Amino acid sequence: MSPRYADVALPVPLRRMFTYRIPEGLSLEPGVRVAVPFSGQKLAGFVLRTHDEEPVGVKRVLSVAGRFEPEPIFPEELLRFLLRAADYYFAPLGEALKSAAPALPREGLDELKASGFVDSIGELKGRHIAVKKAVRVRRNPDVPVPSRAGAKQRMVLALLETRGDVLLSELSKLIPDARGAAKKLAAQGLLTLEEATVASDPFYAELLPREQPFQANAEQQHAIDTLSAALASPQPGSFLLHGVTGSGKTEVYLQVVARALEQGGGALVLVPEIALTPQLVARFRARFGEGIAVLHSGLSERDRHRAWLALRRGELRLAVGARSALFAPVPRLSVIIVDEEHDSSFKQEEGFRYQGRDMAMLRAQMAGALCVLGSATPSVESFYLAEQKRIHKLVLKERAQKQLMPVVEVIDLARYPGDGPSGHPLLSAPLHRALEKCLADGDQAILFLNRRGFAPSLACAACSEVMSCPNCSVSLTEHRRVGLLRCHYCDFTTPTTEACAKCGKLALTRVGIGTERIEDALTHSFAGARVGRLDRDTAAGRGVEEVLERMRTRSLDILVGTQMVTKGHDLPGVTLVGVLLADQSLTFPDFRASERTFQLLAQVAGRAGRGERPGRVLLQTYQPAHYAVRHALHHDYLGFYRDEIEARRELIFPYPPLARLAAVRCDAADEQVARRIIGELADVATRSAEVRAHEVSVLGPAPAPIERIRGRFRMRFLLRSRSREKLRVVAGLVVARIDQGVSPGRAHLDIDPVSML
Repeated sequence: MSPRYADVALPVPLRRMFTYRIPEGLSLEPGVRVAVPFSGQKLAGFVLRTHDEEPVGVKRVLSVAGRFEPEPIFPEELLRFLLRAADYYFAPLGEALKSAAPALPREGLDELKASGFVDSIGELKGRHIAVKKAVRVRRNPDVPVPSRAGAKQRMVLALLETRGDVLLSELSKLIPDARGAAKKLAAQGLLTLEEATVASDPFYAELLPREQPFQANAEQQHAIDTLSAALASPQPGSFLLHGVTGSGKTEVYLQVVARALEQGGGALVLVPEIALTPQLVARFRARFGEGIAVLHSGLSERDRHRAWLALRRGELRLAVGARSALFAPVPRLSVIIVDEEHDSSFKQEEGFRYQGRDMAMLRAQMAGALCVLGSATPSVESFYLAEQKRIHKLVLKERAQKQLMPVVEVIDLARYPGDGPSGHPLLSAPLHRALEKCLADGDQAILFLNRRGFAPSLACAACSEVMSCPNCSVSLTEHRRVGLLRCHYCDFTTPTTEACAKCGKLALTRVGIGTERIEDALTHSFAGARVGRLDRDTAAGRGVEEVLERMRTRSLDILVGTQMVTKGHDLPGVTLVGVLLADQSLTFPDFRASERTFQLLAQVAGRAGRGERPGRVLLQTYQPAHYAVRHALHHDYLGFYRDEIEARRELIFPYPPLARLAAVRCDAADEQVARRIIGELADVATRSAEVRAHEVSVLGPAPAPIERIRGRFRMRFLLRSRSREKLRVVAGLVVARIDQGVSPGRAHLDIDPVSML
């Protein structure tokens, strides 16, 4: 007898399942997405289990209306992982599953409409897309080419030889009348034409020649052999691949992924921000052809669904993407690569607040797959795990092409008070001279300043009023190119003015310097130099790739930018890197401030000297003695790690990785409401046995460092403990209080928080 009931997770902020009756003739299994009635509306939910246990104390059990897809949207391995991840982060199951699922297919919605469950498509909550099919052309290598094959047929075969499998639509763009030639070759058995669901994507716009594996050096080969051997193990474990900038970590990834695919497995490659790593995507495409699902925010819902289905059905076995690609249904998952694992972008800060790096290790463990965390500047948490032998460590100490690491010099800004030839305080005389020499030698330079806009704030010299955002507790940044003052938190804008909004006097002065202002200074100081900028203001659309392409083709001489310029770009022409204010991030109210400073300095320094000519790095700072700056000077990660871990160990309750941390935050339109809510939640934590026994500490409550954003007042407190179990007990009590309702404010729990703002 078929099961009569299904437990369904719904996308609502409730940490429970809901039981529905399964209609006769409808077959359901775990992982299926279904349509159900709920509280007077229609929702898309996910079946977690089916059973015959009649719900107790329920007068009327509603029925499932139907299923959306013929196959479960989540395969068993992925569903088990998602349930475990949602439990770890105290996330409502349905909301976690919804964030991991692709858009609703229009086909399924149309069927429900025909059945009368919905009157119109728009009545069912969720996104909906139409799925289209494509035709993939595949060469059959065992069938020899007949001597009578025509010129066009030979062109098609030659293209497939160099590029691997392609879509028929792409083939037609490259070779006139290729469609007819392909059909004739398929009739002769030389080609296979098969239906496929693959994404059309801007990353595939450029044709790439196939790339053969590079000859690995001794360190790379040791890493490849070790990881390949781990692939064959029932529990391969997790590895930290710690390689200096330019050490060839990507080649290690490529060869390990190739081994996994050869053995019939699937592979998942996670990168911090895919728009900032087009070269890495290009390397994977050049090595593996078009058989890759590239998952990123720039995809349309339709294309994302195509890529998802292609993976789910086993048509593709390799996925490359940013944080959310962690949830891709890669078949027979064998290896997960997390590139630049230290990057804070792997932490989801809204909704289902998961840490992509940590969950990659969990998914790999549950799937029996290998996990590789790669970085030149590993997170302190990951390096600590390696030091404790809880994950394995592999080291690449030298650059792959034997280039020397760049020479790093420190410029004490206290000795150069803005008296350089440019007249700008952040373009010191030594940096100015270094830029002159770089340009004279025909080389390229990168200047890093982690603040965009022209001026971070405008203040009135007459009344001291600062031009501030009306919605947020921050100053407005001047963006001179567009003539606006902009808030970088709520995007409020107002036209730039010279008159003070408070006293009306024409006495506004610019405080601080942003990338826009530096760009202007460089243009005026170095006549004829071609200066470009890379920050959030220039990165819209394909802006990132266009700027980087101009650097690669030597159409730019100097690139000035925010931390976007630090993201693993391989620009062989860059021999000089200047960090305009190396200690800027040390002032952040965050226990990771020193770690992030060291990582930024080391990463941006690694952009220099990756070609044939040696590199030079100038770090301008007011704190040359700080250990983050000192160790960056010598490319000394281990020295930095030892100083940093000791600084975190000094407290009674140390900071991660020596302890566990959870953040409780709330916001409300009224400040007093926010204070009341956070006080109630903190009281729940403080009255717990674990806090009274000093096993868990409560830090706060207090206003967040940025007290108001988008018109809402923000409060928070932290839970900290050496014991994960004790911390989770207290966190569970707080979550239970949140679930009782904290309206009219909003509150949430963040396990393992990354942002302290």
